[in-house]
Amino acid sequence: MNDISIRIAGRTGRITLQRPQALNAMTYEMCLAIEAALDTWRADPAVDLIVIDAEGERAFCSGGDIAELYATGTQGDYAYGQKFWADEYRLNHKIFQYPKPVVSFLQGFTMGGGVGIGCHGSHRVVGDSSQIAMPECGIGLIPDVGGSLMLALAPDRLGEYLGTTAARMNGSDAIFAGFADLYVPEADWPDLISGLEKTGDVSALEAAAIAPAPGPIQGQMADIDRHFHGRTLGDVLTTLRQDDSEFARATLTAMGRNSPLSMACTIEALHRLRGPSLSMEKALDLEYRFTARAMEHGDFLEGIRAAIIDKDRAPKWQFADMVVPTSAVSKMLMPLKEMALQLGGTGMKIGFIGLGNMGAPMAANLAKAGHSVTGFDVAGTTAKGVAQAPDIAGAARGMDVVITMLPNGAILRDVADAIIPQMRAGATLIDCSTVDVESARAVAEQAHAAGLLAVDAPVSGGIGGAAGGTLTFMAGGSANGFAAAEPLFEIMGQKAVHCGDAGAGQAAKICNNMILGATMIATCEAFALADKLGLDRQKMFDVASTSSGYSWSMNAYCPAPGVGPTSPADNDYLPGFAAELMLKDLGLSQQAAEAVDADTPMGARALELYRAFVEDEDGRGRDFSAMLPRFETRGRG
Repeated sequence: MNDISIRIAGRTGRITLQRPQALNAMTYEMCLAIEAALDTWRADPAVDLIVIDAEGERAFCSGGDIAELYATGTQGDYAYGQKFWADEYRLNHKIFQYPKPVVSFLQGFTMGGGVGIGCHGSHRVVGDSSQIAMPECGIGLIPDVGGSLMLALAPDRLGEYLGTTAARMNGSDAIFAGFADLYVPEADWPDLISGLEKTGDVSALEAAAIAPAPGPIQGQMADIDRHFHGRTLGDVLTTLRQDDSEFARATLTAMGRNSPLSMACTIEALHRLRGPSLSMEKALDLEYRFTARAMEHGDFLEGIRAAIIDKDRAPKWQFADMVVPTSAVSKMLMPLKEMALQLGGTGMKIGFIGLGNMGAPMAANLAKAGHSVTGFDVAGTTAKGVAQAPDIAGAARGMDVVITMLPNGAILRDVADAIIPQMRAGATLIDCSTVDVESARAVAEQAHAAGLLAVDAPVSGGIGGAAGGTLTFMAGGSANGFAAAEPLFEIMGQKAVHCGDAGAGQAAKICNNMILGATMIATCEAFALADKLGLDRQKMFDVASTSSGYSWSMNAYCPAPGVGPTSPADNDYLPGFAAELMLKDLGLSQQAAEAVDADTPMGARALELYRAFVEDEDGRGRDFSAMLPRFETRGRG
């Protein structure tokens, strides 16, 4: 196919769009060819990462080639468009969920369908000429190809502004809005791509990136937030019409070119998407509800006529007075029932070993997000939406990713011995257990020798964070390994930090929890002392939580019942984080300190106190904050 070049170059799968005369607009055939290549390279150990770029200086990809959509739609054939969008969205989802790094180089125009193939990978590079936009409302659609996800995640109300005005972002603004990651001067791109081909190592991207000057949109954020905070299109227009500023006038002019129905549905869709249930799957489903109806009930055909066919730039929109009834918005966004978008098979194949209190909800969240998850636990426990493997090998064989959540380093080493020989070359092993640094490094070395990516990624956030998908991941491993794991971290948690090479995640976790163990003891001691001094606990909290006594143990996880936010203390110290787990983590911190000859007297004393609490007192099975009732009853003797 002359429109696109697909090949393997060195360690990379290379996809180059070759329609510069058409601003690299993507045809249906190009979409299917990209999907086929990604499917082939997913399990190919010779391919470490994917690079997507385009010929010509004017555009990476200006959107989809929509001539055929117009031709079929005007003949009453809506099925072709529905299939086109469904297949395109499936590709967007595959790129978003891809188990290997996907690097895109976005010069010139990246719009509409170009965003779908260029802005969902792990490393999105912009440069001097980059202009990224979602102009769909101008042709009677809503921002789609997964673009609504990024708009919903954009700072403050920037998503509504970008979606309804088609404003163009330069490279700096695209990074600010979440549509890109790195700014690299375009003169450096050829050498950078050549290096990626030779090494297959994405760490060179960070080294090549520079910090661009703030873009113009960043300077307009105060105006954007003031005018686009409303719940409906009518709310936004009301505030703009009451403002005689240059920003308001220019914004009203831009919106005046677009379909009122599309703009109203865009704002409604972003309001529906925001919140803890936001996911790529939910965004694509909502987008498809609109696009599947866009020819028959929306303004799409009229928008294409005015912009592309007759080019009179005078579309006759529905609701030309900009008053869009709520019922019209609801009609375009209502569920499609049997016609609903199906993304089956686009997620990763994930094995999850260790379905305990933490592992089970983590695995369930991955399954809920559309991945095919197969789990195994020696206790026979299961998780919602997760298939059960007959044995440990069955949870690893043929998987794109295997995740482990295990009690200690010895068990991790045993499990690694069992599963690494079963995993295909090029797959990723993510260990979310909290173990000793040496075990993490040994397993990573074993995985690398077998041709696998390996990441040690212990978590913080407890059972509640695992269930709610709000964990923090502290990750160690290569840049490629972290890039492969990061989309999964985004599903299971709210933050992931790449701490360094293998073992760095475990190092960060044990240092963090040494701080936590020591500060919780100090917090409990302070409340016990306050009691004996006759100081009211609430007054104590009011002072300490807003002054130099501020800490996570005090402010977020207060050990005093009835004080501060709800915590295990308010539930008779039933564990959110069990005391025996804190004992384990403090033991790991002191083991590491001894190995590197570090002086940690506070950590050592915290270990002694938790050991006594768990092994000699009543601490086993209680939350680690139950140190407070322990200190309440003790004197200095």
